[in-house]
Amino acid sequence: MAMFTAFDINATGMTAERFRMDTISQNVANANTTRTEDGTPYRRKIVVFEEKNSPTHFHQILMKEHERFAGNGVKVTGVYEDTKTEGNMVYDPSHPDADENGYVMYPNVNIITEFTNLIDASRAYQANGTAFGASKNIATMGLNILNGM
Repeated sequence: MAMFTAFDINATGMTAERFRMDTISQNVANANTTRTEDGTPYRRKIVVFEEKNSPTHFHQILMKEHERFAGNGVKVTGVYEDTKTEGNMVYDPSHPDADENGYVMYPNVNIITEFTNLIDASRAYQANGTAFGASKNIATMGLNILNGM
């Protein structure tokens, strides 16, 4: 593995996890948003990662195996709305978004789930930062060895 490939892998991991943390923050900020621009409650957003330069066709997979190339990081493939989880119906007839029965549809954001995901993303970010630092130390030690020759 080339020296800078390790830096690239760790940097893409840190970038992806930072984007995930930003999306989680957006979910938490909109946990009580009952009306968006289209008139519906806010829908929770989910970030999906994929291996950067992952092969999709047989020939690419064959070439990847032939070259013994071990990827070079991750990328965000998309941010999707969580359409599987239902929103929360709360009885509040005085709310301006209440239906004819007095129920308000709140977003499908569960604060506990979001904070758990935030801790997970934060730890993954820290792990990538630690690996980046270790790669830097290895590169520095290698340069010091070469310098001493």
